[in-house]
Amino acid sequence: MAVNINTVYTTVLYILNKEQRGYIPPAEFNSLAVQVQNDIFDSYFPDGNQVNRLNQSNRQNDTEFFDMFKDISYKLFPFEKETDFTWNGTNLGFIYTGTKTIYKLGEIIAKTPALQTGQPSNIESVVQLTSKSDYTEITRSKLTKPNAEHPICFTTQTAAAIAPATTPQLLIKVSPASATTTLKVNCLFKPTDPSWGFTVGSLGQYVYNSATSVDFELDTSEQNNLVIEILKYAGIIIKDPQIVQAAAQASQQEEINLKR
Repeated sequence: MAVNINTVYTTVLYILNKEQRGYIPPAEFNSLAVQVQNDIFDSYFPDGNQVNRLNQSNRQNDTEFFDMFKDISYKLFPFEKETDFTWNGTNLGFIYTGTKTIYKLGEIIAKTPALQTGQPSNIESVVQLTSKSDYTEITRSKLTKPNAEHPICFTTQTAAAIAPATTPQLLIKVSPASATTTLKVNCLFKPTDPSWGFTVGSLGQYVYNSATSVDFELDTSEQNNLVIEILKYAGIIIKDPQIVQAAAQASQQEEINLKR
Protein backbone atom coordinates (compact mmCIF):
# COMPACT_ATOMS: atom_id res chain seq x y z
CA MET A 1 0.00 0.00 0.00
CA ALA A 2 1.37 3.41 -0.97
CA VAL A 3 2.20 6.31 1.35
CA ASN A 4 0.01 9.37 0.86
CA ILE A 5 2.20 12.25 -0.29
CA ASN A 6 -0.04 14.89 1.28
CA THR A 7 0.32 13.24 4.69
CA VAL A 8 4.11 13.33 4.40
CA TYR A 9 4.20 16.94 3.14
CA THR A 10 1.88 18.28 5.83
CA THR A 11 3.88 16.45 8.52
CA VAL A 12 7.14 17.91 7.24
CA LEU A 13 5.64 21.42 7.15
CA TYR A 14 4.18 21.01 10.64
CA ILE A 15 7.56 20.04 12.11
CA LEU A 16 9.35 22.87 10.32
CA ASN A 17 6.74 25.51 11.22
CA LYS A 18 6.32 24.42 14.83
CA GLU A 19 9.72 25.83 15.71
CA GLN A 20 9.59 28.49 12.98
CA ARG A 21 12.44 26.77 11.16
CA GLY A 22 11.38 27.71 7.64
CA TYR A 23 9.19 26.55 4.77
CA ILE A 24 9.66 24.14 1.86
CA PRO A 25 7.61 25.10 -1.24
CA PRO A 26 5.99 22.31 -3.31
CA ALA A 27 8.61 22.32 -6.09
CA GLU A 28 11.45 21.81 -3.61
CA PHE A 29 9.48 19.25 -1.63
CA ASN A 30 8.81 17.23 -4.80
CA SER A 31 12.52 17.18 -5.63
CA LEU A 32 13.34 16.00 -2.10
CA ALA A 33 10.55 13.42 -2.23
CA VAL A 34 11.99 11.84 -5.39
CA GLN A 35 15.50 11.78 -3.92
CA VAL A 36 14.43 10.27 -0.60
CA GLN A 37 12.21 7.62 -2.18
CA ASN A 38 15.14 6.54 -4.39
CA ASP A 39 17.49 6.52 -1.38
CA ILE A 40 15.18 4.27 0.62
CA PHE A 41 14.54 1.98 -2.36
CA ASP A 42 18.29 1.64 -3.02
CA SER A 43 18.91 0.82 0.66
CA TYR A 44 16.85 -2.39 0.44
CA PHE A 45 19.64 -4.20 -1.42
CA PRO A 46 22.59 -3.74 0.99
CA ASP A 47 20.16 -4.25 3.89
CA GLY A 48 18.94 -7.48 2.28
CA ASN A 49 22.53 -8.70 1.88
CA GLN A 50 23.25 -7.91 5.52
CA VAL A 51 20.19 -9.80 6.75
CA ASN A 52 20.98 -12.70 4.41
CA ARG A 53 24.37 -13.05 6.10
CA LEU A 54 22.52 -13.37 9.42
CA ASN A 55 20.38 -16.09 7.86
CA GLN A 56 23.46 -18.01 6.78
CA SER A 57 24.86 -17.94 10.30
CA ASN A 58 21.45 -18.76 11.87
CA ARG A 59 21.39 -15.46 13.78
CA GLN A 60 18.21 -14.05 12.22
CA ASN A 61 14.71 -14.36 13.64
CA ASP A 62 12.60 -16.25 11.10
CA THR A 63 9.39 -16.21 13.15
CA GLU A 64 6.33 -15.16 11.15
CA PHE A 65 6.05 -11.33 10.97
CA PHE A 66 9.56 -10.96 12.47
CA ASP A 67 11.66 -12.20 9.56
CA MET A 68 13.54 -9.12 8.31
CA PHE A 69 14.60 -10.75 5.04
CA LYS A 70 10.96 -11.50 4.22
CA ASP A 71 10.03 -7.95 5.24
CA ILE A 72 12.48 -6.46 2.73
CA SER A 73 11.31 -8.89 0.03
CA TYR A 74 7.73 -7.86 0.77
CA LYS A 75 8.64 -4.19 0.29
CA LEU A 76 10.13 -5.00 -3.13
CA PHE A 77 7.23 -7.19 -4.23
CA PRO A 78 5.15 -4.35 -5.82
CA PHE A 79 8.07 -3.46 -8.09
CA GLU A 80 8.66 -6.98 -9.42
CA LYS A 81 6.89 -8.02 -12.61
CA GLU A 82 7.34 -10.54 -15.40
CA THR A 83 7.62 -8.45 -18.55
CA ASP A 84 7.52 -9.20 -22.27
CA PHE A 85 10.43 -7.93 -24.32
CA THR A 86 9.69 -7.28 -27.99
CA TRP A 87 11.85 -8.33 -30.95
CA ASN A 88 13.38 -5.37 -32.76
CA GLY A 89 14.63 -6.19 -36.26
CA THR A 90 16.72 -3.04 -36.57
CA ASN A 91 18.85 -3.89 -33.55
CA LEU A 92 18.43 -7.69 -33.82
CA GLY A 93 17.53 -7.99 -30.17
CA PHE A 94 14.72 -7.60 -27.64
CA ILE A 95 13.62 -4.28 -26.14
CA TYR A 96 11.27 -3.21 -23.36
CA THR A 97 8.54 -0.94 -24.76
CA GLY A 98 6.87 0.09 -21.49
CA THR A 99 7.13 3.41 -19.66
CA LYS A 100 8.53 2.26 -16.29
CA THR A 101 12.26 2.34 -15.54
CA ILE A 102 13.92 -1.06 -15.17
CA TYR A 103 16.17 -1.25 -12.11
CA LYS A 104 17.37 -4.86 -12.27
CA LEU A 105 16.90 -7.89 -14.51
CA GLY A 106 16.02 -11.23 -12.97
CA GLU A 107 15.32 -14.56 -14.65
CA ILE A 108 15.11 -14.44 -18.46
CA ILE A 109 12.96 -17.02 -20.25
CA ALA A 110 13.04 -17.54 -24.03
CA LYS A 111 10.55 -19.57 -26.04
CA THR A 112 12.23 -20.55 -29.27
CA PRO A 113 10.59 -22.17 -32.31
CA ALA A 114 12.38 -24.84 -34.33
CA LEU A 115 15.37 -23.14 -35.94
CA GLN A 116 16.29 -26.15 -38.04
CA THR A 117 14.37 -29.05 -39.56
CA GLY A 118 13.88 -31.85 -37.09
CA GLN A 119 14.32 -29.70 -33.99
CA PRO A 120 11.50 -29.53 -31.40
CA SER A 121 9.48 -26.29 -31.47
CA ASN A 122 8.60 -23.81 -28.73
CA ILE A 123 11.37 -24.82 -26.36
CA GLU A 124 11.15 -22.76 -23.16
CA SER A 125 14.56 -22.22 -21.60
CA VAL A 126 16.26 -20.06 -19.01
CA VAL A 127 18.66 -17.70 -20.77
CA GLN A 128 22.09 -17.33 -19.20
CA LEU A 129 23.11 -13.68 -18.87
CA THR A 130 26.79 -13.13 -19.73
CA SER A 131 29.14 -10.26 -20.44
CA LYS A 132 29.64 -9.09 -24.02
CA SER A 133 33.15 -10.62 -24.17
CA ASP A 134 31.94 -13.99 -22.84
CA TYR A 135 29.00 -13.92 -25.25
CA THR A 136 31.35 -13.42 -28.20
CA GLU A 137 33.72 -16.15 -27.06
CA ILE A 138 30.93 -18.68 -26.37
CA THR A 139 29.04 -18.11 -29.62
CA ARG A 140 32.19 -18.42 -31.75
CA SER A 141 33.23 -21.77 -30.30
CA LYS A 142 31.86 -24.95 -31.88
CA LEU A 143 32.03 -26.73 -28.52
CA THR A 144 30.17 -24.10 -26.47
CA LYS A 145 27.90 -22.59 -29.12
CA PRO A 146 24.46 -22.04 -27.51
CA ASN A 147 21.31 -23.79 -28.70
CA ALA A 148 17.57 -23.48 -28.08
CA GLU A 149 17.85 -25.50 -24.86
CA HIS A 150 20.83 -23.52 -23.56
CA PRO A 151 20.59 -19.94 -24.90
CA ILE A 152 22.74 -17.07 -23.68
CA CYS A 153 22.42 -13.30 -23.81
CA PHE A 154 24.08 -10.00 -22.97
CA THR A 155 22.65 -6.53 -22.39
CA THR A 156 23.47 -3.35 -24.27
CA GLN A 157 21.40 -0.44 -25.61
CA THR A 158 19.78 0.45 -28.89
CA ALA A 159 21.71 2.68 -31.26
CA ALA A 160 18.90 5.25 -31.17
CA ALA A 161 15.62 5.85 -29.38
CA ILE A 162 12.64 3.82 -30.55
CA ALA A 163 9.29 5.62 -30.21
CA PRO A 164 7.68 6.37 -27.83
CA ALA A 165 11.00 6.45 -25.96
CA THR A 166 13.18 9.55 -26.35
CA THR A 167 16.52 7.98 -25.41
CA PRO A 168 18.25 4.70 -26.36
CA GLN A 169 16.66 1.69 -24.68
CA LEU A 170 17.84 -1.44 -22.93
CA LEU A 171 18.53 -4.13 -25.53
CA ILE A 172 18.90 -7.86 -24.81
CA LYS A 173 20.84 -9.81 -27.44
CA VAL A 174 19.98 -13.52 -27.32
CA SER A 175 21.63 -16.45 -29.10
CA PRO A 176 20.01 -18.32 -30.69
CA ALA A 177 16.98 -16.15 -31.47
CA SER A 178 14.85 -14.90 -34.33
CA ALA A 179 11.83 -12.68 -34.91
CA THR A 180 9.58 -15.56 -33.82
CA THR A 181 11.33 -16.00 -30.45
CA THR A 182 9.45 -14.65 -27.42
CA LEU A 183 11.24 -13.32 -24.36
CA LYS A 184 9.89 -12.89 -20.83
CA VAL A 185 12.02 -11.20 -18.20
CA ASN A 186 11.43 -10.99 -14.46
CA CYS A 187 12.15 -7.28 -13.91
CA LEU A 188 12.49 -5.09 -10.87
CA PHE A 189 11.24 -1.60 -11.69
CA LYS A 190 12.12 1.68 -10.01
CA PRO A 191 9.26 3.38 -8.14
CA THR A 192 7.42 6.15 -9.97
CA ASP A 193 8.52 9.65 -8.95
CA PRO A 194 6.16 11.09 -6.32
CA SER A 195 4.65 14.54 -6.79
CA TRP A 196 2.52 16.80 -4.58
CA GLY A 197 0.02 18.33 -7.00
CA PHE A 198 -1.68 21.61 -6.21
CA THR A 199 -3.82 24.50 -7.37
CA VAL A 200 -3.38 28.13 -6.33
CA GLY A 201 -6.11 29.48 -4.05
CA SER A 202 -7.70 32.93 -4.00
CA LEU A 203 -5.12 34.16 -1.50
CA GLY A 204 -2.20 32.76 -3.49
CA GLN A 205 -1.89 29.72 -1.23
CA TYR A 206 -1.07 26.23 -2.44
CA VAL A 207 -4.08 23.89 -2.26
CA TYR A 208 -3.52 20.12 -2.41
CA ASN A 209 -4.92 18.48 -5.56
CA SER A 210 -5.20 14.69 -5.26
CA ALA A 211 -6.09 14.35 -8.96
CA THR A 212 -2.67 15.59 -10.10
CA SER A 213 -0.65 14.11 -7.23
CA VAL A 214 1.43 10.91 -7.28
CA ASP A 215 1.82 9.11 -3.95
CA PHE A 216 4.99 7.42 -2.76
CA GLU A 217 5.04 3.82 -4.00
CA LEU A 218 6.93 2.57 -0.95
CA ASP A 219 5.30 0.41 1.72
CA THR A 220 3.31 2.22 4.42
CA SER A 221 5.92 1.19 6.99
CA GLU A 222 8.30 3.69 5.35
CA GLN A 223 6.21 6.76 6.22
CA ASN A 224 8.35 7.72 9.23
CA ASN A 225 11.55 7.22 7.24
CA LEU A 226 10.22 9.44 4.45
CA VAL A 227 9.44 12.28 6.87
CA ILE A 228 12.77 11.99 8.69
CA GLU A 229 14.91 11.80 5.54
CA ILE A 230 13.09 14.71 3.86
CA LEU A 231 13.65 16.80 7.01
CA LYS A 232 17.37 16.05 6.79
CA TYR A 233 17.53 17.46 3.26
CA ALA A 234 15.23 20.35 4.21
CA GLY A 235 17.62 21.34 6.99
CA ILE A 236 20.44 21.57 4.46
CA ILE A 237 18.35 23.72 2.10
CA ILE A 238 17.29 26.23 4.77
CA LYS A 239 20.76 26.01 6.37
CA ASP A 240 19.55 24.92 9.80
CA PRO A 241 22.02 22.42 11.27
CA GLN A 242 19.70 21.66 14.20
CA ILE A 243 17.10 20.18 11.85
CA VAL A 244 19.75 18.10 10.10
CA GLN A 245 21.13 16.88 13.43
CA ALA A 246 17.73 16.06 14.93
CA ALA A 247 16.56 14.24 11.81
CA ALA A 248 19.86 12.36 11.52
CA GLN A 249 19.61 11.21 15.14
CA ALA A 250 16.03 10.06 14.61
CA SER A 251 17.05 8.20 11.45
CA GLN A 252 19.99 6.55 13.21
CA GLN A 253 17.84 5.48 16.16
CA GLU A 254 15.21 4.00 13.81
CA GLU A 255 17.89 2.02 11.98
CA ILE A 256 19.33 0.74 15.27
CA ASN A 257 15.88 -0.37 16.40
CA LEU A 258 15.28 -2.23 13.12
CA LYS A 259 18.64 -4.04 13.14
CA ARG A 260 18.91 -5.05 16.78
